[in-house]
Amino acid sequence: MLLLGNQSFSKPAVHPTVPCGHTPSPARGRRGALHRHEAHSALICKHPSTPVHTQQQAPLRLPPLAASSGGDANSAEQAKPSFLQAAMDKGGIVRTLALGSLFAGWYLFNIQFNIYNKFVLKAFPQPLTCTTVQFVVGATLAALFWITGIVKRPTVNKSTIISVLPLAMVHTLGNLLTNVSLGAVAVSFTHTIKAMEPAFSVALSALFLGEQPHPLVVATLLPIMGGVAMASMSEATFNWRGFLSAMGSNLTFQSRNVFSKKLMAKAPPVDGEQPVQLDNFNLFSIITLLSAALLLPVTLVVEGWRLTPARMLDMGITEPYGIIQGVILSGVLFHLYQQVSYMILQRVSPVTHSIGNCVKRVAVIVASVLVFRNPMPLQNALGTAIALLGVFAYSQVKRSVGKAGKEKAQ
Repeated sequence: MLLLGNQSFSKPAVHPTVPCGHTPSPARGRRGALHRHEAHSALICKHPSTPVHTQQQAPLRLPPLAASSGGDANSAEQAKPSFLQAAMDKGGIVRTLALGSLFAGWYLFNIQFNIYNKFVLKAFPQPLTCTTVQFVVGATLAALFWITGIVKRPTVNKSTIISVLPLAMVHTLGNLLTNVSLGAVAVSFTHTIKAMEPAFSVALSALFLGEQPHPLVVATLLPIMGGVAMASMSEATFNWRGFLSAMGSNLTFQSRNVFSKKLMAKAPPVDGEQPVQLDNFNLFSIITLLSAALLLPVTLVVEGWRLTPARMLDMGITEPYGIIQGVILSGVLFHLYQQVSYMILQRVSPVTHSIGNCVKRVAVIVASVLVFRNPMPLQNALGTAIALLGVFAYSQVKRSVGKAGKEKAQ
């Protein structure tokens, strides 16, 4: 979890309490007659489920690329839910339907992104430029959400930017490597390799955080690695650039989580200011803005000369406007599926989100095979299935081990 600083809550006034349903006795004595109304209004109905707040330091703990809401007066003001979030705060069937809609949108946006992104990268094999445009489009959408009031604009300070910047850097690199892989090999193969994320998570957590994995958790990694190896041996589009780029994205994204826990656990104040609390939506939007700012200058230097009409004609691109439209559309889909993902993560457990991500990866693989008609031998299909089943087993075992550990601690 990422700690973006401590937020102090003021100590509320302490009032006398009475059991629910009882009427307080009238105040007596010389001052009782004058202050009977005030004394009565100060009484609080104390219920066993009502927490009693005391003065405390309440640190902001963030999941990877996500933040919890709350904080001091300023943070509480900017953390007021938008109408998008308010729809999720309803109970019963409304909440269930809203959550189901978010999952459906997550899958749909992700499938469409991978398909359009692959088409663009095949016609315009410049992953650096494509990634930059995706971040720029995402930053533009985030700004529109803030300007229109769909999402309340956060007030950030220098300390917040410094705290979020390392996350933006690894987020940028991870998405760039993913696009490199998508441009080099089949979409289905890239996502099969990315199923190895749990193995990187376990290894990095043990190496840098000292978290020793449970033997059952390690056992679930075997089918994941075995399935990926089986699929790789029979992949028709296999090449080392695509394979190593996908593996690099796994390393980058999982090191982001470890980096968050290890180095960002106690973000120091800058110029006497603590980092501002951010909800998931705004945190990802700020990361997108920083990613665009980081990658845009690099893209102009490295690939900018290739964006002239003459150079695009040399690459065989006769309709540059079609490429531009495709890149922008993939950028919109990229931002939408990422934002919806973090909206879901804010409302379900990490294990549930992980299982949903596993199912989403299956949907992306199946959709890409149907759209691009990539050859998928039986060995490749079996390897992919084994790897994804291993990811599902990993999520289940991780939850069971975590639950058992909590019960043992109690």
